Amino acid sequence: MDRFIQGTIVLKDFDISKEARGVDRAITKNFIAFVTENHLEIHQFCTGKGTCCIPELGDYGPSISAISVVSNFTPTVIGIPPHTAEEKRTGLIVGVTVPVGVVTFSLIFIFVVFYLRRRKDDDDDDEEELLGIALRPNTFGYAELRAATDDFSPSNKIGEGGSGPVYKCNIATLLNCTVAASKETDTSLFMSILRTKANKSLDQAHFGNKNLHLDWPTCFSICLATARGLVYLHKESRLRIVHRDVKASNILLDSKLCPKVSEFGLAKQYDDQKTHISTRVAGTIGYLAPEYAMCGHLTEKADVFGFGVVALEILSGRPNYDNSQDNDKIYLLEWVKKETLLPFSFFIDTFLRQEIHLYNVSRHGLCMKATRV
Repeated sequence: MDRFIQGTIVLKDFDISKEARGVDRAITKNFIAFVTENHLEIHQFCTGKGTCCIPELGDYGPSISAISVVSNFTPTVIGIPPHTAEEKRTGLIVGVTVPVGVVTFSLIFIFVVFYLRRRKDDDDDDEEELLGIALRPNTFGYAELRAATDDFSPSNKIGEGGSGPVYKCNIATLLNCTVAASKETDTSLFMSILRTKANKSLDQAHFGNKNLHLDWPTCFSICLATARGLVYLHKESRLRIVHRDVKASNILLDSKLCPKVSEFGLAKQYDDQKTHISTRVAGTIGYLAPEYAMCGHLTEKADVFGFGVVALEILSGRPNYDNSQDNDKIYLLEWVKKETLLPFSFFIDTFLRQEIHLYNVSRHGLCMKATRV
């Protein structure tokens, strides 16, 4: 077990069984933390326990009976420490400096506003030309979208995404696209407009009614292009983005079966200078990385894990969750993990097994291990 306080590890590889030397014996550990801006962050990660799917009844490790946080100073009766002479001098300096700073800032602000207003007329002349040249997404008004979807008619609703309903546009004026409504706030309505893909999503093409029977070169191309898309999000784009919901239904296929990663309703921007983001868990059961599902510990590796599950689905020719299977095979990922004695080629789709080379099977087996699938 590892414990982090304020982002710093204070307890590593702690084994309570060795410390307690028996059951029903409490162990107390004391740590000192410095709190700024009224924020105290405590994380505890237990290794070797957990499950990638819905947990069953059982023992998943030791419990923490209590976490006690106490101050190491003596506050006054009203909760405010007494002022020293140095603090009084500091208060006087602040009392003089702040008004001077406010006046200075106000003068600068007035000057900037006046300068920008003088330039506004010139900028308006150039704006239209710049918008026509710059690479930017098309924008449409709400009235245009209502007309294109027949006032968001239920007959034009084609699905439900993580951010809201998805509608098909009748669109000569707005191109061939779909409209995804987002429940971002109570007072604002955000919509993304995406081009429809001829073969819809990967799960519909591979497992659904379309059942295209994708051959091995096509499957390999889909895996490779999807991986490149995720690399762009994680490393190459101006904003570093974690998708958080990489799964087959969120990978669209065009008429040439070229994949496009879609549905960014749960996407999270992150700073690659930080080790991780602590956030509320969101995504789809079966595609969540264990450290994220159990601890809210988010990095780009959460997307890599989801991609590994998608690659496994493509090779096996079945979805990750299939309740028509026997109980021990309902979750594809759990089934593969349990059958450690079977070769990886055993799980390859019979349709692909006829044309895939054993070298490629072993290479994808290493890919699964690299993503911890």
